[in-house]
Amino acid sequence: MKKKLVFLLLFIGALCSYKTIDTHYKRHHKPKADVSKTHTMAQEALAFCKKNGYNSDFCILIDMSIHSGLNRFFVYDFTKNTISHKMLVGHGCCDYPWSQDWSKSNPTFSNVDGSHCSALGKYKIGKRAWSDWGIHVKYVLHGLEPTNSNAESRYIVFHSWEKVADTETYPIGTPEGWGCPTISNANMKKIDPILKASAQPVLMWIYK
Repeated sequence: MKKKLVFLLLFIGALCSYKTIDTHYKRHHKPKADVSKTHTMAQEALAFCKKNGYNSDFCILIDMSIHSGLNRFFVYDFTKNTISHKMLVGHGCCDYPWSQDWSKSNPTFSNVDGSHCSALGKYKIGKRAWSDWGIHVKYVLHGLEPTNSNAESRYIVFHSWEKVADTETYPIGTPEGWGCPTISNANMKKIDPILKASAQPVLMWIYK
């Protein structure tokens, strides 16, 4: 009996050590996000902005195919054809418990009310308003496609959240909410002035 107990304790200790080493290795050997798709999407986004009277100086692109512990929220500067800001962003937890990081690299998307999932598609960033979350600033999101047409009725907004880190956390993911794109408080303080200064609607495009 004692031998079995000792073996079990040794096994648990080895498993914990392996997980610690594995996490340490991944943290120091994190993959570099492929942003080539971001530049391609930006060209399509620019054409959309010019055609529909949106701000043609910049837009926000969110690539949900990237691990949630890596930067995947991009402010794209059309005038310089480059990414001016990049940061973490959370997605919806769907059927998983709220506030954890379950679907780090393969989230589920839905436009259904009550699904708690993020929805893909182009959004118009609308009115700036008070938020109960983060730095108490939110922007209303208007879904422009069939895949995100229920954004307003679902109360999907762009806001900050103290649970979102300022820098990359890979292999740990970003905590998941109820479908809103959420960034860190510090990063919202960078983005908020840019959005406030825009005289035209700004495009946010969530894709994978």
